[in-house]
Amino acid sequence: MGYVKGRGERAEGGADAEIINRVRTVYIIVGPTAAGKSARAMELAPRVDGEILSADSRHVYRRMSIGTNKPTPAERAAAPHHLLDLREPWEPFSLAEYVALARAALADVLARSRTPMLVGGTGQYIRALVEGWQVPEAPPDHALRERLLAFADAHGPDALFEQLTTRDPAAALTIDKRNVRRVIRALEVMHATGHTWTELQRRTPLDAQFNVRFEWIYVNMPREQLYAVADARIDAMITHGWLDEMRALLADLAARGVDAEEAMRLPALSSLGYRELAEVILGRRLLPDAVDAVRRETRRFIRMQDTWFRRLTQIKE
Repeated sequence: MGYVKGRGERAEGGADAEIINRVRTVYIIVGPTAAGKSARAMELAPRVDGEILSADSRHVYRRMSIGTNKPTPAERAAAPHHLLDLREPWEPFSLAEYVALARAALADVLARSRTPMLVGGTGQYIRALVEGWQVPEAPPDHALRERLLAFADAHGPDALFEQLTTRDPAAALTIDKRNVRRVIRALEVMHATGHTWTELQRRTPLDAQFNVRFEWIYVNMPREQLYAVADARIDAMITHGWLDEMRALLADLAARGVDAEEAMRLPALSSLGYRELAEVILGRRLLPDAVDAVRRETRRFIRMQDTWFRRLTQIKE
């Protein structure tokens, strides 16, 4: 299923002008986790001379391949991939950095007369890039983050979200109140800049910047079937060494002086399932219980993604 938006017009003036001003297509393949976005991208890439730009906020981290279902070496060899393995799990990575790197990668792909394919399930990454957000670069304020996190722990996420709603009602409509880290980041940026989050979202749409049109491809399947596929994928990731991957990651963090409690607060470890598996390794949880929890959280995430992407792509039931 595809939805086309962002059409351009060809310039007059003969063949040279048409080549210079030709409107190119950017494919945007989105959908819930486990729905088959990567498979669809791999099938399409050779037919359109495509190169894949990851739009997955967890694929930016090294050492986290199994649990994030990162493209395999064979897939990377079959089609060029960009925006993978950009940071270590203990290093910060912001939305502003993603947008800047994604714009550069897209410009590079277009300059080589290849077709960009934006593929992933992180809706904010896709929306910020496509809509041309000028995301503010505000350095981390760790003291403020700790205070806000302590407030959320003491009073609950809803009380923290109320701070955002009071300061910037428009931003509160676009940020999931359950995503405490993102709510804190918005409050942090507003504190640093003196402007609301909404004011800082100056936008120059991507299609206008690069003279491209968007071909949206929404990948999905019936909900119960998708749940079954997601469950099977979780089982396969466990079989293929996800627990060992988590154990090695905790060891790497410990070697750098990051203890387990601090590790559990890293944004990278908010990825689906990583904290649950860390609890297994730390002896706080049994593996079957952790796997059940990952399945439940994955299903909740699937529902949230489906709602988000149907709104973003204007696809209806």
